[in-house]
Amino acid sequence: MSIVLARIDSRLVHGQILEAWVPHVDADCIVVANDEVAGTSFQCMVMQAAVPSSIKLIISTLEETACILNSADLLEKRVLLLFANSKDALKVRQLGVSYAKLNLGNMHSSEGKNRYTCTIALDQQDIERLQQVEGQGVSIMSQCVPADRERNWRKLIRSGGR
Repeated sequence: MSIVLARIDSRLVHGQILEAWVPHVDADCIVVANDEVAGTSFQCMVMQAAVPSSIKLIISTLEETACILNSADLLEKRVLLLFANSKDALKVRQLGVSYAKLNLGNMHSSEGKNRYTCTIALDQQDIERLQQVEGQGVSIMSQCVPADRERNWRKLIRSGGR
């Protein structure tokens, strides 16, 4: 198994993922790692309906994700790993899933978060979690779509947000 892209995108499976990122990284498997979504049959059904049958879709809890990605089940697959937030990205990493790079795609704004780009809003907990992930040797970049230039997340937070 090869994780060809690990990405935080609060929207999880949506058109940008399917139309831009899957072809860009030549993924043939999408793994959605999120406890809440894994327990919501309606959300799972909607995502299943959106993903072409040629792409394997796995929606699982964080612990199940770690088991699946650390097993031989996806040995021949090119996996696009999706997280809804920084908490999930850190937890899966702590559960033993190795990925070299983390893409920050869409982290939507909510109360207490500062906006750093049009698609990235972080609070202090996000920053601390991302620092922990980075401390484990993971390169963290912001890139909304493949055509955009990658930007190191540290340069974003130095700007102070808006």
